[in-house]
Amino acid sequence: MDLKNDGLTMEIIKSAFDMCREARIQMLDEIMLPTISEPRKELAATAPKMIMMKIHPDKIREVIGSGGKVIQKICADTGAKVDIEDDGSIYIASADINACRAAKQMIDDIVFVPEIGKIYRGKVVRIIPIGAFVELVPGKDGMVHISKLENRRVEKVEDVLKEGDMTWVKVLEIDDRGRINLSRRDAIKDREAQGLRD
Repeated sequence: MDLKNDGLTMEIIKSAFDMCREARIQMLDEIMLPTISEPRKELAATAPKMIMMKIHPDKIREVIGSGGKVIQKICADTGAKVDIEDDGSIYIASADINACRAAKQMIDDIVFVPEIGKIYRGKVVRIIPIGAFVELVPGKDGMVHISKLENRRVEKVEDVLKEGDMTWVKVLEIDDRGRINLSRRDAIKDREAQGLRD
């Protein structure tokens, strides 16, 4: 607005603003609201997507991998672009939100640290005479000793679990070598106490 123009009075300016405001409200009410009454829950399929996450800086090395092999595999498998900063901030970008989510899940699995006392659902990946190895996330598993399978004496692990079975386990201990000790018996007991079923 150039107030130096001859003949442009404050009344004219006020009138112009009032007309613009009424026109804007009319466009919103009569055109925009019937077209889209609320913001979209998801971005349009053609819009670029980005997910930001943060990991502990000590875990950056694991996500990048030797010579960048791990991060290159994440990018190749998902089609997403992944950038990591020194403070542990990770930016995942792609035109496809599912590619972003897949890359985020792969990173979450890499940096996953089980908590003692927490219950997880895992897959039985190996059976040995003294117990079963249960994978909590890809690449991270723990062992359920045969004595921790059931509330009763178990003769053979295969009487309770088989490879490929999904089961609930509770993390009892993580030793100084990073080995995870699990209990199926305690997980079932805790879940029953909470009124939860398998």
